[in-house]
Amino acid sequence: MKMNRKKILVVGELNIDIILDDINGVPIIGNEILASKMNVVLGSSSAIFASNISVIDVDTYFCGIVGQDSFGDFILDELKKKKVDTFYISQSDKHKTAATIVLNYSQDRANITHCGAMDALDMTYIPVAELSKFDHLHFSSYFLQKGIQADIIDLFKSAKESGLTTSLDIQWDPSNKWDFPYQDCLPFVDVFLPNEAEILMLSGENELKKALEKIGKFSNLVVVKLGKNGALAFENGVTTSSPPFLQGDFVDAIGAGDSFNAGFVYKYLLKCPLEESLEFANLAGAINTTASGGTAAFESTTAFKIKAKKTFNILL
Repeated sequence: MKMNRKKILVVGELNIDIILDDINGVPIIGNEILASKMNVVLGSSSAIFASNISVIDVDTYFCGIVGQDSFGDFILDELKKKKVDTFYISQSDKHKTAATIVLNYSQDRANITHCGAMDALDMTYIPVAELSKFDHLHFSSYFLQKGIQADIIDLFKSAKESGLTTSLDIQWDPSNKWDFPYQDCLPFVDVFLPNEAEILMLSGENELKKALEKIGKFSNLVVVKLGKNGALAFENGVTTSSPPFLQGDFVDAIGAGDSFNAGFVYKYLLKCPLEESLEFANLAGAINTTASGGTAAFESTTAFKIKAKKTFNILL
C-alpha cells in the first residue's frame, strides 16, 4: 500500500460524536429512556475521511475550525494521533466546538448536531495561496457549513487552477432543501461521492439511473455508495458496479461512507483502474463497520492490513 506520498488538503467540519448504543426505545418528548452504552469519539465526515486516508498512507492536512474548549482539544489530539497535520485548523474563542449526539440503532441511526464553530468556516480560513503545495482537495458536508456555501464554486475552481485533483461529498441536507449549485460546481469536481439517497434528493428523481443521467451531465466521475449493495461509478455515460464486502463482525455503520471515500480517493490518487478503486473503497467501508465510530477500525496501516486479511481474506 505504498505510494509516492501524495499530499491532500481536507477542508470541512469538525465535531465530536457522542454515540449512544443499546437504546431502550425511541425518544419521546417528556419521557426518558436509557442507553446501555456510550462512546465519545472523533466525529464529522471530513475528520473521519482525513484520519482514515492518513492511516491508509497519504500525507493529510486539515483546514477547519474548533472552539477553544475541551472538545476542540480532543479533536486536535485525535487527528494528530492519526498523523493528520493540524496547522490549518483554527481555534475560535467566539464559537463552541461542534458536537453530534448519535442515537445508534443497529445499522441505522438518528443524529442531533450543534454546528458551533463549523458555521464560521469561510474562504478567509482556507490557504488558497498555498493550494499548489497539495495534490488533492477534498471537501465534505456542504449543507452543515453555511459560511462556505456561497464560495464553494470558487474553492473548487481555485483548486483546479492550482493543479489539484478534487473530490466532494455533500452529505445529507438537514433542511431537505438540497440547494447545492451542482451544475456550476461539479465541473470543477473530479470525484463526486454521494450515497444513493443523497443523489436522488439532489436530482429530484426517484430512480438512480435517472439521477445519474441528470447529475452526470455536469460531472466528471460520480461514485455512489449503495450500503449493503456495494457501490457504483458513472463516467461518460457508463456505469461500473462493485459488490459489497459483507461480514459478521458488524458493530455500527458510523463513518463507513467516509471510510469508503478515503479508500476510493487513495486508489484514485494512485491512478488505479476504476474497478480496483471501487473494490478497495468497499473494503475500507466494510472494515470501518468492525469497530465503534468512524476511526477506531483504522488504528494503523498495519492494523488495517491485518483486518483486511483476517476478516475478508484480502492481502494488501
